[in-house]
Formats: sequence, structure tokens, C-alpha cells
Amino acid sequence: MAEATRLGEGLRAYRLIAGMWMRSSLTYRASFVLTLIGNLVVTGLDFATILLMFTQVDRLGGWTMPEVTFLYGLSVTAFGFADLVFGSLDVLGSRIRDGSFDTLLVRPAPVLAQIGADRFALRRLGRIVQGGLVLAYALTVVDVDWTPQKVLLVPVTVVSGAVIFCALFLAGATFQFMAGDAAEVQNAFTYGGTTLLQYPPTVFGRDFVRGVTFLLPLAFVNWVPAAYVLGRPYPLPLPAWTAWSSPLVAAVCCVLAGLAWRAGLRSYRSTGS
Repeated sequence: MAEATRLGEGLRAYRLIAGMWMRSSLTYRASFVLTLIGNLVVTGLDFATILLMFTQVDRLGGWTMPEVTFLYGLSVTAFGFADLVFGSLDVLGSRIRDGSFDTLLVRPAPVLAQIGADRFALRRLGRIVQGGLVLAYALTVVDVDWTPQKVLLVPVTVVSGAVIFCALFLAGATFQFMAGDAAEVQNAFTYGGTTLLQYPPTVFGRDFVRGVTFLLPLAFVNWVPAAYVLGRPYPLPLPAWTAWSSPLVAAVCCVLAGLAWRAGLRSYRSTGS
């Protein structure tokens, strides 16, 4: 009951703080629209790179352009939601250095809700829109024998992928309690992770694929479920049920990241310690 109450308080605090930043960003609507469009265009450059690749080759690692487009749409859409919700966590290191993190500890609201909603950037919707458009396009051109199970797996994969990325954001923020400021290390696994997943697993070495499947389970954001949807063999021998294991992987990642966050918060001894 206490955990449920605390969760409710956290969600309420997050909603209030995020709402404040949203109202602030919408004060100058023309500026907000231009920023949103700019964000959409900039994030679309990754997809433009993939399109340029396919002007020179018919397949990439054995995958066709519609199949790679499907991978891209799943990865970017999932990451877009996580970036919108928890993208501000990368400022934790700078807050620890300048001492402003201490002020969050004395406020009557969960610290994670405060730091997560801090400077909530509505412009990040551009990434979600761009990824969603690419995913919608991929679903119309990819050669798949659609079944009810495969149709259901697409939204399940997007939601689970977003949760996995949220857990990575939280784990990266926790690392900054020890490193002081390691935003770039965090970004290597979050922004770098979504870039990695935009390409088929067959273009990477087998040991690397093992690492992002069993150690840092980024593969469950899109590679594993997408291989099932597209009817493609995964580079590693996995049982068929793993295509549906993304929600379980996301739950485990959240539990581990949450435990790490609590441990990091308990170990914090204020600025200069």
C-alpha cells in the first residue's frame, strides 16, 4: 500500500512539473512549432542515411529496405517515448556538481519524478512523430503474412522497447552518482543504442549480438520480435517464445534500474563528498 501511495505521488508530481514546462514551451507557439519541425527534420536524417545506403545496395545484411525500415520505425518510436518521459535524466550529473540536486531532496515530492520531469521538452514529440510515420510506412510495404499474433506484437514491442529505454536512462543516471558527470556514457547506451538497432543484427559480429541480447538486452527492443514478425531467423539460436518476451525483459530491466537508483540515492552524500 505504501509503495502504491508513493507511486501515485510520484506520478502526480511528474504530471504537475511536466505540465508547467509544457505551458512554458507553448507560450511562444510559433517558436515551439518551428522547434518541433526542426527536431522532426533532424531526427529524420538517420533515416535519410539508410535510404542513401539502399541506393547502392539491394540488401543490407540480407535484409531488404522495407525490413530495415520496420526495424528503424520500431526502434525510433520506442526511443522517442522514452526520451520524452526520461530524457532529462542526463542532467543529473551537472545538478550533482553545482549542488542543485540537494534542493530536490528536501522538496515534498519523489526525487525521480522531479529530475525526470525537469525541463520536460515537448519538442521531443518530433522524434515520436517521425518514427511513427516511418513505422506506419513500413507496415504498408513490408512483405509479411500478417496474423492476429503478429499484429498484436507490434504495439507490444513499441511499448516494451520504450520501457527498456526508460530503464537504461535511469541506470545511466544512477551511474552519475558515482562518476559525478557521465552524461556521455549514458548517451552511448541510449542514443547510441537506438542508432545501433536501426540496422539488422546480421551486420554485426556474433559475439556483439550475444552481448546486446543477453547482457544489455537492447535486442528485445526490436531485433528479436521483428525477426519473428518478418519470418527471419535470428543470428542466435533462441526459442520461439522469446519473440514475446520483450515485456518480461522490460519488467526485469525496470526492477534492476529501480534498485540501482535507490542504492545510488542512499549513497549520495551531498556536493563535494
